[in-house]
Amino acid sequence: MVHDGSSVILGAQQIMRLNVRCVLRACFFGVLVCSTAGAVEPQEGRIGPNDWPWWRGPSRDGVARGTEAPVKWSATTNVVWKATVPGRGHSSPTVIGSLVVMQTSDEQAKTQSVVAFDRKTGAKRWETTVNSGGFPTRIHRKNTHASPTVAADGSRLFSVTYHHQGIHVTALDMMGKQLWQKQIGPFRPDEYKNGYAASPIVHGKNLIVLAECDDSSYMVSLECATGKLAWRTARPARISYSSPTLGRVAGRDQVLISGCDRVAGFDPVTGKALWEVPATTMATSGTMVWHKDLVFASGGFPKAETVCIKADGSGTVVWKNTQKCYEQSMIVHGGYVYAMTDTGIVFCWRATDGKVMWRERLRGPISSSPVIAGGNIYMANEQGTTFVFKASPAKYMEVGRNTLGNEVFATPSICGGRVYARVGHLAAGSRREVLYCIGDKATASRR
Repeated sequence: MVHDGSSVILGAQQIMRLNVRCVLRACFFGVLVCSTAGAVEPQEGRIGPNDWPWWRGPSRDGVARGTEAPVKWSATTNVVWKATVPGRGHSSPTVIGSLVVMQTSDEQAKTQSVVAFDRKTGAKRWETTVNSGGFPTRIHRKNTHASPTVAADGSRLFSVTYHHQGIHVTALDMMGKQLWQKQIGPFRPDEYKNGYAASPIVHGKNLIVLAECDDSSYMVSLECATGKLAWRTARPARISYSSPTLGRVAGRDQVLISGCDRVAGFDPVTGKALWEVPATTMATSGTMVWHKDLVFASGGFPKAETVCIKADGSGTVVWKNTQKCYEQSMIVHGGYVYAMTDTGIVFCWRATDGKVMWRERLRGPISSSPVIAGGNIYMANEQGTTFVFKASPAKYMEVGRNTLGNEVFATPSICGGRVYARVGHLAAGSRREVLYCIGDKATASRR
């Protein structure tokens, strides 16, 4: 080591202290590397193993892989923190880095915003208004002006909103600063003025957004960094509310869409149709799921139908039934499909042939979608009760039944051993929304 041109010889004590520091530093980084595969909180700029970065989670199918979560909770049990959510929305919690992010809307002020909370404490970090005014004159009573879930690419957040008779996309940085905003196309429903609900897809460096109504329907891909249009694909001019999803099915990546009287797969790079099969119904709300080369969709208006289709371009309808899973998505686990109808009946079907393994009547109605973690399926009804049961074809095996609030439409997110639930509390003619972080309090301080 050289200081001011003279050679410095470290004494024995200095060398010892230096070695101790080096050992401690090596131990620290060794612990950090080992913990990265466990519960260390991810950093902004990347999507970590304990994140829930978009609608239906990292694998886009409602499956929280590599983690377990509490199966029992209440207002006083296993609540790590709770935070008041301004406004109203059905956007699910997006968990990315140190943030939990959601869309919300103020129906009186006619504003739409993205709000972020601290992942550890629940403290509000920031709120950014992405639109003022231009709300549609009417939406469905079960819909909101902030239903799409925010998507994250690790360094940016993407919000999709419906206002001023168009669909708009806003990109924010992780501090809530607007990076860009653009209208991707018109949205002027004529016959069914029920609003908008589709969540966006992050695919590589692009963002895929779907808009379907009886005036004009389309799907676009935008560059995440700039908002520049990569491709645009026309869709049938029919109303539907489903979010597209992205899965590797039949040996290739496919954007899967149900609704408009068909089920279809698209190339995410070009937007070109890969295959299309007449199925389901005009309007669907649930997001498709898949198993190997099979895809599953369900619709509810004007007719009820659940269908299984081979996604290899053959057009083969493998099986179908007349059950109505209209507002909810389904879950596939271990070769079986788990679905809850609008009225609160849970089915387990064998994926390959649709055989009914069991059915169980719970308490409905149901509007949120199920999530699975640690082999347990979490399903919340509109009254605020979450049913937790084993993902098993043998029989319905309930392991938990938990109530928070008295209104739930948003789907919970599960990651890092926590459940993030957006819940409504109705009392004496007033309503407020609360974001709950549910986890094992004994380990909360270590996360």
